[in-house]
Amino acid sequence: MLWWALFIIIIVNGLLALITVFREPRDIAATWAWILVLIFIPVIGFLIYSFAGRKLPQRQLFAYQDQDISEIEKLIRKRMADGPGPSVPEKVALLPRSAQSLVTLFQRINKTPLATNNQVRLLTSGQDFFDRLKRSLREAQSSINLEFYTFYSDEIGHEILDILVERAKAGVEVHVLYDSLGSTGTTLRFFAPLRAVGGHAVPFLKRRFNIVNFQLNFRDHRKIAVIDGKVGYVGGFNIGDQYLGRKKKFGHWRDTHLKMVGSGVYYLQAHFLLDWNASALTKPMHVSEEHYFPELPDYKLGNADLQIVTSGPDSDDEQIKMGYIRLIQLAKKRCWIQTPYLIPDDSTIDALRIAANSGVDVRIMIPCMPDHMFVYRATQYFASQLVKDGIKVYCYNNGFLHAKTMVVDDQLSSVGSANFDFRSFKLNFEANAFLYDKEIAQQLAAQYEKDIECSTEQTVDSFAAQSRWLRFKQVFSRLLAPIL
Repeated sequence: MLWWALFIIIIVNGLLALITVFREPRDIAATWAWILVLIFIPVIGFLIYSFAGRKLPQRQLFAYQDQDISEIEKLIRKRMADGPGPSVPEKVALLPRSAQSLVTLFQRINKTPLATNNQVRLLTSGQDFFDRLKRSLREAQSSINLEFYTFYSDEIGHEILDILVERAKAGVEVHVLYDSLGSTGTTLRFFAPLRAVGGHAVPFLKRRFNIVNFQLNFRDHRKIAVIDGKVGYVGGFNIGDQYLGRKKKFGHWRDTHLKMVGSGVYYLQAHFLLDWNASALTKPMHVSEEHYFPELPDYKLGNADLQIVTSGPDSDDEQIKMGYIRLIQLAKKRCWIQTPYLIPDDSTIDALRIAANSGVDVRIMIPCMPDHMFVYRATQYFASQLVKDGIKVYCYNNGFLHAKTMVVDDQLSSVGSANFDFRSFKLNFEANAFLYDKEIAQQLAAQYEKDIECSTEQTVDSFAAQSRWLRFKQVFSRLLAPIL
């Protein structure tokens, strides 16, 4: 009877696994990965799927109306038309043809126009990032809007909170949006001092995606700060002590962020407003308020042209992934990538291999240590496969590499929150800046070469010398790649 009961459980579990996975459309890789989990981990597998496997119900995603989007677009068009220098179409026409194709791609799949005449500063250390961010916050006169995946209630978290409280007391409008899973340990109680003086703080989409309906798999991974609608930050740094190198586990933290002044800030502001209104249903921000989109000065702030591109499970277009692939396709001389997680899908693998076998100098830099074990082993697996096609893979040894950057040839680059993995492509809400500027590309390339001095190149022989047990863990983790 025991054997018959076990047999029936296995059959029923298998049937339920097939029904569960196939009832929602998904790509083949993710389908097989979930079938493996559900069949080989009975019962527990279904619990895992409940939390991390169900797709995002589109009808429940965002509460904002089309009117919000149209109001924002109308304001931005007005500001851009009144701005200095050539019009946006004229500026696009001045770009190299390769850059024009990327601009067109994002205009079509992300409705993101080119933002011209920006002053952009590259920030590559936690100390520099936080010093500049705190200075910008202290100088705020009108509004502060922060959106971070991680906002820890540690030393630097309290420093930032104290500044926010002080500015709120001075009459500045303060809004903080954070991911409740990424900010584990931080609750609304932490933000009580801010709320007591008129500031606002809410977890991203918590009203709709909480423990009751198991929607924990869709994370706000964006790292955005907008001050007075004039100064913007976007990149890889979160708010926490580890990003200053204060955590022994990681040591030195190597990341990349951008500080920008110019029309690009409008689009960071727009995405924050939409994300806020999706999360704070009872305290929406009035997107028609013109002070969120102040007039540009009548002189050029800088020469950098860029596009702010977002992606997430609210769209099937995978906009940032498509941008990455297009950048790889456009490479003629070099394509240098930094990412903490290297778990690409077949389309990005093919793009990398085609570029490398076409004579492009393709380099990928990854960390030398894990922060998520299965993810790191999968990263090692894909690295071991890519080196076989002549792609240079480097392990960064001077602490933890968390930068998400790409530099192509002499003018094209990307800096943002999106990793080179399935999760960033499909499951996370991400934000990247794609830049069309020679100076920024040169700075990113120079930083890359500096980081190589602290790195070890991985080769076919070095991977072959690994133990069988380590290689087994890498292969097994690779099977779970689509759902990590």
